[in-house]
Amino acid sequence: MELAFVAGIVIGGVLAGVVFRNPEPVAIAASTRASLGALGIHDFTGLVPRELFTWRALTTPSGLFAIVGGGFLVGFGTAYAGGCTSGHGISGVANLEVPSFIALAAFFAGGLLGTFFLVPLALR
Repeated sequence: MELAFVAGIVIGGVLAGVVFRNPEPVAIAASTRASLGALGIHDFTGLVPRELFTWRALTTPSGLFAIVGGGFLVGFGTAYAGGCTSGHGISGVANLEVPSFIALAAFFAGGLLGTFFLVPLALR
């Protein structure tokens, strides 16, 4: 059964990447481009900004802070919440478990906090 699962992942990846690939670039709103431009991000050719996801960017002090700090926060949050985002968001919410709804709301709030407060601080 596990072999069929792995084969399905490989076949699905090939189909998504080759057969059903969308040649159009990712659409980014003008207001988002302006906000990211103010933070020093100007290359929108791929799915993620190259200014953030290159070895040169990740080895800066702010990049290392993002890697180490983000890893610590993910580990702490997973231990504190008693599970990961997938476990709570998919399994726990499907079972209508109140702690999973609370954890999911906290994950969402943490994502918003990181997006609007921590990323701008890291890019300075």
